[in-house]
Amino acid sequence: MARTGRKPKPAKPPDTALGEMLEEYLKSLQVRNYSEMTVKCRRVYIGYFIRWCKDRGVTEPVEVTRPIIESYQRYLFYYRQKNGKPLTFISQNVRLTPLRVWFKWMARQRYLLHNPASEIELPRREYRLPKTILTVSEVEQVLAQPDIREPLGLRDRAMLETLYSTGMRRRELVNLKLYDMDTERGTVTVRQGKGKKDRVIPIGDRAAAWVEKYLREARPQIVVEPDDYAMFLANTGEGLSIYHMTYLVRDYVNAANIGKRGSCHMFRHTMATLMLENGADIRYIQQMLGHADLRATQIYTHVSIRQLKQIHTATHPARL
Repeated sequence: MARTGRKPKPAKPPDTALGEMLEEYLKSLQVRNYSEMTVKCRRVYIGYFIRWCKDRGVTEPVEVTRPIIESYQRYLFYYRQKNGKPLTFISQNVRLTPLRVWFKWMARQRYLLHNPASEIELPRREYRLPKTILTVSEVEQVLAQPDIREPLGLRDRAMLETLYSTGMRRRELVNLKLYDMDTERGTVTVRQGKGKKDRVIPIGDRAAAWVEKYLREARPQIVVEPDDYAMFLANTGEGLSIYHMTYLVRDYVNAANIGKRGSCHMFRHTMATLMLENGADIRYIQQMLGHADLRATQIYTHVSIRQLKQIHTATHPARL
C-alpha cells in the first residue's frame, strides 16, 4: 500500500552565500527556542528557493530583488508535481511565507540594506473545511477494529480511545510519558505541544479505563529496558513514530469499511465537531485542541450542522 503524507526531508542547501545565510538564520531560531519542527520546515522551504536561485546564477543575498522573488512566486504557480497537478495555494503560501520572515531577519541584522520581500503579496489562503468527520456510530466501528486479545491490539484500542477522547495531535500522543496521564483525576498533560506550549486536558472515563488496561496487561509485555517511560510503545519496545501512528490509524479506518478515509487528525476533527454539536462552548474546545487563536477553532462552527439542520427543518417553508 502506498504511503503518503511524509514531510519533505531537510536537504543541505547549496554551498553559496545564500546557503550560509540560511544556516545563520536557523541558528538564530534555535537560540530563540523555536521548535525543532519549525527549524526543519524553514530549512526545507527556504532551501527550495536557494536551489532555484542557484540554477539562475543568483548566489548572494544582495542579488535577490523583488522581481526575483516575484519570478519565484510565478514559478510556484506554474509548477507541476509528478502527478501533473499544480501546487495548491496553501502549499504556495507555505513556501513563500518563510522567505518573507527570512529576508525581514536579514534586513534587521543589517545583512541587507532593505527587505526585497517586504511588499510581496502572498496567495490568498483557501478556506477549506475538514474533509472527513465521523459520526458516533462510525467512530465505534473504528474503535472495535483492534484485536484486544493481543498486546499490540490492546495498545491500539487505548490509543484510539485517547485520540477520540482528547483530540490531541498525533505528535502529542506519541510524546506522552507515563507520568503525563492521571487516570484517577481524568487528566492528561500535553507537554511541548504546538508552539512549545504545555496544557492539561481532560480524558474521559472510558478512554482512561482502556489506558489503564493497556498499562496493566499489555505494556509490560512490550517494553524493553532501559524504559524511557513512553506511554505507547512500538513492537520493538521503544516509542512510536508519528508515521507509524498514522499508518496504524489509517489501516483501522479502512478496515472498518465505513466509506471514509482518514487518520489521526480525523479523530481530532470529529471530537471537536461532536462536542460542539452537543453544546460545548467553543472556547472550551479551543482549550482542548490547544489553539492559540480562536479563529482556528471557529471552523468547527461551520462543520457542526446538526443545530442548523434542526432550524432548517423547523422553519423552511418546503419542510413538508
